[in-house]
Amino acid sequence: MNQNPSAFETLSIEPVDEHVAVVRLNRPDASNALNTQMGRDLVRYFEDVALDPKTLRCIVLTGTGEKAFCAGGDLKERRGMTDEAWTRQHVIFERMVRALIDCPVPIIGAVNGAAYGGGCEIAGCCDFLYAAESARFALTEVTLGIMPGGGGTQTLPRAVGERRAKELILTGKPFTSAEAREWGFVNEVFPQPELLPSALAAAARIARNAPISVRQAKLSIHRGLQLSLRDGLVLEIEAYNRMVPTEDRREGVLAFNEKRTPNFKGR
Repeated sequence: MNQNPSAFETLSIEPVDEHVAVVRLNRPDASNALNTQMGRDLVRYFEDVALDPKTLRCIVLTGTGEKAFCAGGDLKERRGMTDEAWTRQHVIFERMVRALIDCPVPIIGAVNGAAYGGGCEIAGCCDFLYAAESARFALTEVTLGIMPGGGGTQTLPRAVGERRAKELILTGKPFTSAEAREWGFVNEVFPQPELLPSALAAAARIARNAPISVRQAKLSIHRGLQLSLRDGLVLEIEAYNRMVPTEDRREGVLAFNEKRTPNFKGR
């Protein structure tokens, strides 16, 4: 990557190889709670990836430790915060949500523990989720006099449906990783020791595929769901046509016919 892995106060960036990186929410003493600096770090990291992914083809987003993915907004930092300061801070979190959702490189969330409030919303911004058996989720904002403002009222109903999302958001009640999988928020559940290896195996599989193809397919799915079927089909073929003149398209067909593994270059 184009960034020094130690350049972030609240994130741990761990390159696995030239195509895959693990990004850890790294405030273990505070259950990886989302504070202003973490918001800034996430904006900077994911916007830099969008500007120039270089050789990066997949990101695994997880939390440090086994107890928490992210416990939500740091309420100690918010204690006594003025309305103006609160609003200024939340602008950073709004940019963070957009940086995550708009990242062209696929993001696999590996939810290793509690994902509450803003932590659940960060998880909801990932392309898909794996979770530890011990992971717990909740959008508890209404119990604090606010509401989800990090995408939760949009990403959760898109994953689990309107009625289930209303139940979870309006009650603020927690739900298990098994329930999250049953309802469609989480793709797979693993014992804690198997979580990161399983996420990395999926990331490696994605990284073996043609990177332009993967990014265009991700864009087509995400944007297409917000369109009518007819407009979505137009979007899909525009995304598809981007592949026709690429070296990778020619390499993929050649490798298939030569019965060998393709060597994709991202061009």
